[in-house]
Amino acid sequence: MTPDDRRQALVEATIPLLHEHGRTVTTKQIADAAGVAEGTIFRVFDSKDDLVTAAVEQALDMEPFFADLESIDLDQDLRARLTDLCAHLQDRFRGIFLLMSAMGMVGPPKAHRHMEDGRKRAEKIMVAAVEAEADQLTCTPVQLVHMLRMLTFSGTHPHISDGHILTPEQIVGTLLDGVLKKKDT
Repeated sequence: MTPDDRRQALVEATIPLLHEHGRTVTTKQIADAAGVAEGTIFRVFDSKDDLVTAAVEQALDMEPFFADLESIDLDQDLRARLTDLCAHLQDRFRGIFLLMSAMGMVGPPKAHRHMEDGRKRAEKIMVAAVEAEADQLTCTPVQLVHMLRMLTFSGTHPHISDGHILTPEQIVGTLLDGVLKKKDT
């Protein structure tokens, strides 16, 4: 295995351990999870902190999220597309919430302050997924995506939602249909 491959394998083994143990994860736990000797870690990383930093960076990497958003079938109806967008947003938010909680983080690391660019890129992808129905909306596609993101964030955050996590169908139903029963006419 090349040093880069070993480095990647160690990072991938570390991420779930960070979710479980946070910063208290040990190099022995990491080595066991990666199936290597503990000393192997220090052949590719200067310290455990460097490995943890690399794992956090990879866990926060937005490229896989962009790929998920771009994989949505645009031939589906609007409700199905929004539900898929919501499900991908929830997966992303859950991973971030879990990592930040386990690591005792109150915000992204300083190196990830550029996340605004990533948020804008994700918004652009999501707007492109709904803009074909712009003439059917009472708001702009940008506003629709903003509301979807905000409802998904709050409906997925375990503290904001008081542990009552909303499903993508509930979020999209609230967004598109509201909560009033339809009157018989």
